[in-house]
Amino acid sequence: MAEFDPISTALMLIDMQNDFLHPQGAYGRAGQKSDAIAALPDRLVGVAEAIRDAGGWIVSTHFTLVPGKAGKPFISPHLKQLRPFLGQGDFQPGAFGHQLIDPLQPADLTVEKVAFSAFYQSRLEWVLQRAGIKTLIFGGIVTNGGVASTVRDAHVRDFHCIVMEDGCAAFSQQAHDSSIDSLSTIAKIASCDAMIAQIKD
Repeated sequence: MAEFDPISTALMLIDMQNDFLHPQGAYGRAGQKSDAIAALPDRLVGVAEAIRDAGGWIVSTHFTLVPGKAGKPFISPHLKQLRPFLGQGDFQPGAFGHQLIDPLQPADLTVEKVAFSAFYQSRLEWVLQRAGIKTLIFGGIVTNGGVASTVRDAHVRDFHCIVMEDGCAAFSQQAHDSSIDSLSTIAKIASCDAMIAQIKD
């Protein structure tokens, strides 16, 4: 970013939800932990504060399991195989687990997502356009899933994309590193500290 324009810039918080990160969330109850993921809130809080102070936007995407009859959620076959512990009440709209974690609250815009990419069958592109947002700074989880898919979809929609290497994480360091290397061809790669400095400059 040669020149930082906060009015047209958003911090994209990908799936930083209680069900992923809180001990009482769906992943915490199932014993699904990652030190790299657990370290993200402390790194992203500073970026979020800098964006807010500069007048920029905070956009939070929320992975969602849409409830069907009797509250039974629709779960894609690949996800059911990968995360068999997910069940009724997990990632449910309006529930505690579905919400953005407290340290990063509040978000200016919140978008539900049902797949890796936050653009897939969602209102994300519409709200970004209405808000006049052109630059997206990405942080969140997981690097090789929701982050990578959303960055790629943002790129083909001509958004200027920045990925904070230490503001994203995956359950495998190798998966994280490979994804960052791949995304470097379509996005600027930066650190959280570098972004804070750029925003405050």
